Amino acid sequence: MTTGAAIPGPDGALRCPWALSTADYVSYHDEEWGRPVHGDDALFERLSLEAFQSGLSWITILRRRPGFRAAFAGFRIEKVAAFTEADRDRLLADPGIVRNRAKIDATLANARVLADWPEGELEDVIWSHAPNPATRPAPKTLADVPAVTGESTALSKALKKRGLRFVGPTTAYALMQACGLVNDHLEACVARSAP
Repeated sequence: MTTGAAIPGPDGALRCPWALSTADYVSYHDEEWGRPVHGDDALFERLSLEAFQSGLSWITILRRRPGFRAAFAGFRIEKVAAFTEADRDRLLADPGIVRNRAKIDATLANARVLADWPEGELEDVIWSHAPNPATRPAPKTLADVPAVTGESTALSKALKKRGLRFVGPTTAYALMQACGLVNDHLEACVARSAP
């Protein structure tokens, strides 16, 4: 039974326990999760994928990410905002993605909203909700990692107020973790202090 503390990976280095369940997770954990993500299109991709993940395991989305990128024009906001009803039908039939009508519709609607924002505004809104790292002690075990915080609730409200969908507080916090607004690598994890 795991204690939720960092455990040694195949190379002997300590990692967050969730990172060791599959090889796909090891590379995602070591190279992406918790690293700062900037740029509206990159953040739109992460926001969309976190919404698609809702109710599913992240590995399902991670393994289909190439399919999502192909289906959604690399998550370039301007291109997705121009998708037609035929594109929507194509997405609903695409076995390379999660074919959830509500999530597809939300992604298309979000792109249309974001296309009207000035460049850099999505990044500004998201990053303005990053907590001060000095106020967040490094988690020692998975039990120390929250699913929702005051900042994620505020980010969710800010995005919803501006017309975005599928951005609840839990999704907003997962976005904050994935995009480096918070560092939830465990204290002993090799990736905690990685550049």
